[in-house]
Amino acid sequence: MLFDLIRGNLTFETALSTILAVLLIVFLVLPFHEWAHAFTAYKLGDVSVKYRKRLTLNPIEHIDPFGALCLLLFGFGWAKPVPIDARNFKKPKRDMALVALAGPIANLIAAAVGGLLLNAYMKFFTMFILTNTAGMIVFGFLVNYVYINVILAIFNLIPIPPLDGSRLLYACLPDRILRKLIPYERYFIIIVLALMWVGVLSVPINFIANHIYNGIFWFTGLPFSFM
Repeated sequence: MLFDLIRGNLTFETALSTILAVLLIVFLVLPFHEWAHAFTAYKLGDVSVKYRKRLTLNPIEHIDPFGALCLLLFGFGWAKPVPIDARNFKKPKRDMALVALAGPIANLIAAAVGGLLLNAYMKFFTMFILTNTAGMIVFGFLVNYVYINVILAIFNLIPIPPLDGSRLLYACLPDRILRKLIPYERYFIIIVLALMWVGVLSVPINFIANHIYNGIFWFTGLPFSFM
């Protein structure tokens, strides 16, 4: 994102609307994403998340500065992972998968809320958008807010540790393979960062994100189509 601005690929208005959307996501949606993990874990029996102060929407407890910077630079980022004690679950593999899935679902919920606001804005403030620079900035902010949340949902479902998708993958793997993979989890983040840096992730993620974004925009626009 910021790299595009430095290269001159973004106008000031586009860059401003993108940065504002990222900041809102960092301070509001990423905490919501991690809270969704913690809340699901708590409901499934892991009360340790409450004592670790992760059962909260307070951004101070969730923000990872490096993950936030990556979101601003690349469009992909993360917050501090919620420590989960799977020993507290009745069915550890299944419940860990449910906890992992809660985060991307939180991003899609946030995207749907943004979609409603975007459709309402386009419906009732069309002339303001077309004739005012501030109107275009707000429009770009809402579009970016929805799109980045969709991107984050897809990004987190990639089955590479420490992303949420790895927990879904682990639920399908035999224990003997899991025991071999888990000690190396911390090193997989290097692979993720390398893929982000070279842009390998961008093409497939953006392809999927475009379709999901269009679906959310259409669905959240239905209430306004009857007005």
